[in-house]
Amino acid sequence: MSAPVRRRPVAGPAVAAPEPSAVAAGPVPPEPADPPTVRTPQRGARPDRLPVEYVLPLRWSDDAGLAELTGYLRSIAALVEVTVVDGSPPEVFARHAAAWRGILRHVAPDPAVRGVNGKVRGVLTGVAMARHEHVVIADDDVRYDEPGLRAVHRLLDTADLVRPQNYFDPLPWHAWWDTGRTLLNRALAADYPGTLAVRRSTFHAMGGYDPDVLFENLELIRTVRAYGGTEATPAGLYVRRLPPTAAHFRGQRVRQAYDDLAQPVRLLTSLAVLPGVLAALAARRHGVLLVAGAATVALAERGRRRAGGAAVFPPTTALAAPLWLLERGTCAWLALARRVLRGGVSYAGGRVRRAAHFEHTLRRRRTAR
Repeated sequence: MSAPVRRRPVAGPAVAAPEPSAVAAGPVPPEPADPPTVRTPQRGARPDRLPVEYVLPLRWSDDAGLAELTGYLRSIAALVEVTVVDGSPPEVFARHAAAWRGILRHVAPDPAVRGVNGKVRGVLTGVAMARHEHVVIADDDVRYDEPGLRAVHRLLDTADLVRPQNYFDPLPWHAWWDTGRTLLNRALAADYPGTLAVRRSTFHAMGGYDPDVLFENLELIRTVRAYGGTEATPAGLYVRRLPPTAAHFRGQRVRQAYDDLAQPVRLLTSLAVLPGVLAALAARRHGVLLVAGAATVALAERGRRRAGGAAVFPPTTALAAPLWLLERGTCAWLALARRVLRGGVSYAGGRVRRAAHFEHTLRRRRTAR
């Protein structure tokens, strides 16, 4: 495999510097032929639509949000090509096929692509079928508008991967709570959104990414970096995201804390929170806790104001940061216990041990080939 062509950094947004090359683990989709020319535009397509493929990996057990999602997909299908890779049960898949006929391309995951993470299997299938070089990968709760799609399309001209910034709208209590995490991530580096955009040629040249990890977005980001690709992290590129249900939010707390096992510094910080709080309470050092809480709010406020974030993050969201940090400090211990005692965390009826590979591991794998 020849070395990738290095591109100049993206002007404007922060771009991670390229690192030495590596190859991702996991099955490698077959190298596709050149994307076919689309002869007939889809119904309602605009003449100025973008040469972009929008890939949505999906697995639903019910169709409570089908009408809203269909309206959204119809609106963006007028702007870009849309492929939904649907791993839903047969009866649900059939209803989706009927709802989306004539709007988009609706396919099942490629049975030849194996792995425990169904979302990654959907992404590998969708990118292999992409008709354009620029590919947007998005969860089913992500809601792009036209300016957002056009901005991502422009950034992919000079970057191999684009990481936008999600925000919740509407903002129920649990979305407000989780926004505390988002603001802390923004203050220190960049957040992990429910959408990424990649260059199709880079994705296939590096062999896709591993479908046997839990934190699939981090795995994709690290695989692109290890391959030598460039990453754009525009903090001011905001893409709306619908909040989950409160029940779904509660059920994800330990699973999301398990992601920190792939980020040792974050894990150690999280593990230190609960002992620190208990020690301060035992010593009646309440002032220390107040100072720590105020510092956390101040850090979150810095993230809220970064790159015009005050336009999408209400002022009260910074107050959620200490609560989220205390929750993560508790759930980190539960996640670590599941790794040690159960060998991993439950996911889609199975168990996943690895959160994500370290970047140096991915580089070594490529070097060894």
